[in-house]
Amino acid sequence: MDFITPPVDDPYWFGQIAAANALSDVYAMGGKPVTALNVVMFPAKELDVSQLKEILRGGHDKVMEAGASMAGGHTVDDLEPKYGLAVTGIVHPDKVLTNSGSKEGDVLISTKPLGTGVLFNACRAEKLSYHELEQVLPEIGNLNEKALDISRKCDIHACTDITGFGILGHAFELAKGCGMQITLTYKNIPFYPNALKMYQKGETTGSNKPNRKLTSGYLEITLQLSSAEEELLFDPQTSGGLLFSLPADQADSLIHELHKGGIPSAAMIGTVEAGNPSVKII
Repeated sequence: MDFITPPVDDPYWFGQIAAANALSDVYAMGGKPVTALNVVMFPAKELDVSQLKEILRGGHDKVMEAGASMAGGHTVDDLEPKYGLAVTGIVHPDKVLTNSGSKEGDVLISTKPLGTGVLFNACRAEKLSYHELEQVLPEIGNLNEKALDISRKCDIHACTDITGFGILGHAFELAKGCGMQITLTYKNIPFYPNALKMYQKGETTGSNKPNRKLTSGYLEITLQLSSAEEELLFDPQTSGGLLFSLPADQADSLIHELHKGGIPSAAMIGTVEAGNPSVKII
């Protein structure tokens, strides 16, 4: 179950993004969502109940889009609105994807850009207009279902969704899982428009420092990056994309199929190499 506080002021978008974020955990393991339960914290004395209705409508619509059933939920009064879903799914025991099966020589393919953490915070701080943020909400709110379905034609050795730990944290999970080194090519990593600009303006998130600490001692950056460019690597994602590990000779075909299937930001961003569990940025 994943909770998020409002990434955007629009309650309907908030509900959709929160639901896509929660459903992603099932897709990351190769599964199909079956049921979802709403868990809501809402300041009923401070905000109009119509906003709660829109949050729930957004979540409901996204769950229906996933082909799952909204089975109920629970609501409590709180000082700040928070919304999450407890999602259950099914997957054949022989087709479970984990974050520990990468093999030497694999390549890594990501399916969405990065930068949602700083963009949402910048919008709240009025450093980024809602109009500018609104341009990327459809991609953020997209389900990871299509990317998973397209990937089934390939030999996926490992998979994770890129969420709160940022690209480095989740890459390090893959490295620990397979006992090898993950090398990421910085110039190949897609970022949302304005994400770098917001870090350059001094905006950040509460998760950047803990995410940096997570990889301390296991991270090597071999190229010259500005502080803002480096912070993007620790940016926590809400409703981030999937990160696939698969044989190198299948990478071009998968990227082509992802692009053809309406996932334009899919990119090969790294490799799996022999070495101690760690992450290297080149």
